[in-house]
Amino acid sequence: MTRTTYGDNLVVTDRGGVVENTHEIHAAVTDADGRLLFYVGNPHRITLIRSAAKPMQALAVVETGGADQSSFDSVDLALMCASHSSEERHVQRARQMLVKVGATEDDLRCGGQPSITPQVTEGWWRDGVTPTAVYNCCSGKHAGMLAGAKALGAPLTDYHLHDHPIQQRVKRAVEEVARLPPSEIIWGIDGCNMPAPAYPLISLSHSYALFAKASSDLGRDAATTERERWMGRIYDAMARHPEQVGGDGRFCTMLMEAFEGRLIGKLGADACYAIGVKESEETRRLGARGALGLAVKVGDGNYSILYAVLAHLLEQLRIGSSGEREALKAFHELKMVNSVGVQTGTVNFQYKLHSVL
Repeated sequence: MTRTTYGDNLVVTDRGGVVENTHEIHAAVTDADGRLLFYVGNPHRITLIRSAAKPMQALAVVETGGADQSSFDSVDLALMCASHSSEERHVQRARQMLVKVGATEDDLRCGGQPSITPQVTEGWWRDGVTPTAVYNCCSGKHAGMLAGAKALGAPLTDYHLHDHPIQQRVKRAVEEVARLPPSEIIWGIDGCNMPAPAYPLISLSHSYALFAKASSDLGRDAATTERERWMGRIYDAMARHPEQVGGDGRFCTMLMEAFEGRLIGKLGADACYAIGVKESEETRRLGARGALGLAVKVGDGNYSILYAVLAHLLEQLRIGSSGEREALKAFHELKMVNSVGVQTGTVNFQYKLHSVL
């Protein structure tokens, strides 16, 4: 039998020693200056970043004055950045945001859907709950968009369409934070019925490094622009309320809880992810000028592989203490088991993390 040779950007799973699946990995690690420090696969891969765009979308909303006019607090800001599990706390908070805006659930242009967490959906079945738009994992973002539309004096209807004034604000915010011209960003439609940008992973990594830098600058009372102050507040809202960004047992929540404000992380659908890490001795050791950004895409959209790769990359880069990374052990050490718990295979990290410096 001829042995197959694989590339250096794969995670390979086997069953009984036979290769069953190969998962293509692409990653970019940058600093706040936008310099590429490390990469896997193609760091310039054009990637639909999906819900990893939410901090930039939230930035567009707060810059309209809508968050302040609606008296949104830091929990509301966190939910605007969330792909939440539709737990009761998330649904109730989204409803409260609508009240603050002076809108109703009928104004939402996202549909109802099952929870990201299957156990939550099972609870709905038992209790006879039919999930409506407010149960959507993006309901916080949509409530925020309504606040932004209201602040602009624009119609609440059709706030989700690309040519609506609030979406044009989002477009500019994404372009400016990603430091890209409009011609280098492609727009699709996300699962929640709102425009979603696609651009290079290296730019996504840089964007998250800038959010981390903004938070650090707030803490140092450094000279910052109004935008940078808002970016710092968005970072802090996510870091302080990780339970709103994800939910019980979710990677986003457990990651941010473990690191206690030192980083933020956000999932994008179909296995895209971005992390922003505040400046520290760890980031400087890696050659970063200031804060650090990390963006990852798994080519086949496998979430389990994504979380395993993220945990593995944090270990390779030695970001965080062993105790902090231990909180992610269940995601890192994937167990290939069958229905009775018998191990049937292994997960092998065959990708290579290349250093640019």
